[in-house]
Amino acid sequence: MQKWTWGFVAYLVAVILFGAWVRIAGAGAGCGNHWPTCQGVVVPVAPEAKTIIEFTHRVTSALSGLAGLGLLIYFWRTRSRALPWAIGMFFFLLLEGFIGAVLVKKELVANDASVNRAVVISLHLANTMLLMFCAVAAAVRAGAMQPKRSTARGLLLVAIAALIITNMTGAVTALGDTLFPSQPAFGPELVAKLRDDLSAGQHFLVRLRWIHPVIAAITGLIVFAAMSIIHRRTASRWALAGMLLVLCQIGLGVMNIALSAPGWMQITHLLVAQTIWICAVVLWID
Repeated sequence: MQKWTWGFVAYLVAVILFGAWVRIAGAGAGCGNHWPTCQGVVVPVAPEAKTIIEFTHRVTSALSGLAGLGLLIYFWRTRSRALPWAIGMFFFLLLEGFIGAVLVKKELVANDASVNRAVVISLHLANTMLLMFCAVAAAVRAGAMQPKRSTARGLLLVAIAALIITNMTGAVTALGDTLFPSQPAFGPELVAKLRDDLSAGQHFLVRLRWIHPVIAAITGLIVFAAMSIIHRRTASRWALAGMLLVLCQIGLGVMNIALSAPGWMQITHLLVAQTIWICAVVLWID
């Protein structure tokens, strides 16, 4: 059953990435402000492209809920050590659907650039990470081997908290990059663009762009240090993978800024962020 649970984790990552594409494509209002129906019907008739994107995201999200329920039932019937984590996983799945409904019903989608949307999407991302935490923990606990206690758990806990904050600020920054796109810039032009982003006349989402890179740099150091200590003491492959991914993520972050966060780069950046999160959770649970 462990392989099935890891498969579910991989499916969740795919759903998360598709959700980011919904935002990038401006398709969040594809079903109007109707939820759980789409444009007032179960299956939209003659849908436009944005409606298809949003409807597909809802279907894939619903399937993740059903799969999560199936895993919960299985772990309950078998009295698995993964059961507590499966319960948490299903709870956050339900909460994920609720937050998604709030975004749609309150019309905090498409071109909305309000403070409310920024707050809700940051909470949405935090809930997503807690969901992934429980799903990964369930996958680890579903194995037959007895768990070990990783070293550097205090620093690793700080790294986990920092990753949550970093991803929340990243969600707000990605929203600003989507709603207020800019042209790629390098060298002096990049410095001038960053200076212009901080000017008083800019929208708050533009002025907040600098916060995520700063927090991400600090978080990268903490995560790399924690995983480096664990790797030296245990030769853990998860720790080594996490270290390499952190270095990769730093490079992607720099490219993201220089290229003004094109959609494909946002998706790649989010994928690596989720993979780093998985490594951190495994090291914490194992």
